[in-house]
Amino acid sequence: MPIAAVAQPLPALPPEEPALPSVDNRTLRANTVPIDYASSSYLLGPGDRIEVSVYGFPEYTGPLSVFPDGSISLPIVGKVSAAGRTPDQLTQELTQVLNTILVDPAVSVTLNALRPVVINVAGEVYRPGPIQLQETTDITQESAYSPPYVSEALVQAGGIRRTADLREVVVIRELPNGDTVRTEVNLWDALWTATVPEEMLLRDGDLVFVPRLAEGEELVDSRLLATSSLAPDTVRVRVVGEVTRPGEVAVPPNSSLSSAVAIAGGPTDDAKLKEVAFVRMNKDTGEVTQEVVDLRNLVDTYQIQDGDVVVVPKTSTGSVLDFAARIVNPLNFLFRIFN
Repeated sequence: MPIAAVAQPLPALPPEEPALPSVDNRTLRANTVPIDYASSSYLLGPGDRIEVSVYGFPEYTGPLSVFPDGSISLPIVGKVSAAGRTPDQLTQELTQVLNTILVDPAVSVTLNALRPVVINVAGEVYRPGPIQLQETTDITQESAYSPPYVSEALVQAGGIRRTADLREVVVIRELPNGDTVRTEVNLWDALWTATVPEEMLLRDGDLVFVPRLAEGEELVDSRLLATSSLAPDTVRVRVVGEVTRPGEVAVPPNSSLSSAVAIAGGPTDDAKLKEVAFVRMNKDTGEVTQEVVDLRNLVDTYQIQDGDVVVVPKTSTGSVLDFAARIVNPLNFLFRIFN
């Protein structure tokens, strides 16, 4: 699907989230470009290993590594800049350079091993920051090579939050000439339709930004999102009161309240399952909501979220909400949970 080339500002990050890495005005003015343009031929960089072949001249033939300064070194010629060039472009450059000392050199450059891909992920993910998507990859072997796509970056960053807008994931890339391009990737449609995801092959140094949904907006099926491969493996839930192992538990993001209680060891004999308090805090507004849920059958249709609190009272407890309020002090307990 072609993407319109229009300038768009980066979405604002919420105050409590890690700030987006510093970018200059060229980034803010960068045009949105089609994915096939941004993911064109592989550009060489420090750490890549290549094979240079010059027919009839074995002294110029063999494996080379791209140095940290982005160059390679050849006999007599010395250093030649390789970083920021495709293998074909480097072939043309070496042909011109060697043509001054050799007669009609037949040059070819091929990739032997790809350097590690380190990118930065920001926005609505659980572990924002720099991540390494792959080690040095020997592409001459028959071992499977997993290209570093946007979806893999989101998984490596801990998965996306429920507030993530997967329709407009942004990839910012600086080109060798200093220009910056901004590419939007729609990963949402592939989750609920029979379409191939609009993926993009990442390069070393890319920035992936996952924007936040507009206030009050929610994607169509939050449970589908929670069961997707882009969701985190677990979310944090606090289960307190009459359970075998009270405290913070890690539960799958599509879990119910009953599942959280079960993961906390299940209710004790004194548990009052008819009136279990369910407490949730809206991180955007700071508003705390409480609800009483009947879990006597240990079955419910609620979907747990990161930071939720489940309070299982004793059978002798009067008002369960009063009991929950004493345990869940918004100025103390909740502050520790959500921050």
